[in-house]
Amino acid sequence: MDSEEAVAALDSRQTLRGLATAGAQVREAVALATEGGIDRVAGGERPRSVLVASLGGSAVVCDVLDLLAEPGSPVPVSTRRNVPLPGWVGPLDLVIAVSLSGRAAGPLALAAEAARRGAALLTVGASDSPLADVCARARGVHIDIGRERASSRTALWSLLAPVLLGAGRLGLVHVDERVLYDTADRLDEVAEACRPSSESFVNPAKVLATDLADGVPVILGDGPLAGVAALRAASMLARTARVPATTGELPDDAAQVVSCLDGPFTTAFSGVGGPSGSGGLSGSGGSGGPGRGSGEVDIFADPYLDGPAPPRLSLLMLRDAPVEPPTRESDEALRLADTVADAAREAGARVTEVVAQPGEPVTRLAGLMATTDFASTYLALGLGLDPGVSPHVADLADRTGRG
Repeated sequence: MDSEEAVAALDSRQTLRGLATAGAQVREAVALATEGGIDRVAGGERPRSVLVASLGGSAVVCDVLDLLAEPGSPVPVSTRRNVPLPGWVGPLDLVIAVSLSGRAAGPLALAAEAARRGAALLTVGASDSPLADVCARARGVHIDIGRERASSRTALWSLLAPVLLGAGRLGLVHVDERVLYDTADRLDEVAEACRPSSESFVNPAKVLATDLADGVPVILGDGPLAGVAALRAASMLARTARVPATTGELPDDAAQVVSCLDGPFTTAFSGVGGPSGSGGLSGSGGSGGPGRGSGEVDIFADPYLDGPAPPRLSLLMLRDAPVEPPTRESDEALRLADTVADAAREAGARVTEVVAQPGEPVTRLAGLMATTDFASTYLALGLGLDPGVSPHVADLADRTGRG
């Protein structure tokens, strides 16, 4: 991972470079949204309800808007990833359809049906696309994604920023240009820290990739915001590093995660020192903070006599920034997260924590997601995989005609 030449040779779609442009994507999206008439969304009037349609790599747009609108949106906000369009959608409602190519069947069909019913439309995607045509015929607002992007995984903020800006204009979320520019700065900071030329022992994404390489990953968010980041991380691990991961969110999923500590992927189950694993990346010791694992390696284990060591459970804790000043609820949430992490360490699981820096909710979320996006990409590269190309995905597209 520390060889820039090797990384460049393997990363054929320049995934790392695409992730590094996230901050620039936000700034460009604000300009394009303004030029595209974002103030005209729903005629400038607050709709009766909002439905967001996106799927695949852009599905996180639904999750983020749902998260940010939940605490205080004056109108219901719901999400949909495929047809049919709910029967209650009509002329008083706003449908937001997002597709990088503008050709994804689900968002395209939902937008067309919403237009037929007279609902207001906001679409985000390629300018020369069927989605843009549907929006134009319905006299909606279409926001172009700007320069060509290789993948929705690396173009998240070209898709998300216009949606948040439009929702902010309607008073559904507390997001405006200032918040988005702050978010762009945070994304730039993460990109600088996670750049390919930054060596493994100081690069938070490379250290995190190393910690995840040898284990069975479980990604746990300490609340709703970190829970959305956990969903994004699991998606990126699967689609980029080809590593399946389970996710959870506290407090609901505490028991689900803790129950895994009794299973075959911890030393509590085997009764011996922590297995070393045999993945393709070098591990790191210690415990706590970003990129620091826990659990001891059994130096007396003999892979020839005892057989190969089973993979170890890797718990990635994504944690929101501390609440200032603390409240009773925040203290309880902190205590629960600490308890789960401590229990995992005691059971021999590798525990890694990534903590959001203070800021507005979308800014904190951006930092968490960007860090795990880079880590997933470095994990793919460390395992010898091209993060931007999956032969099986290409084969699936050929077989189903959904390329």
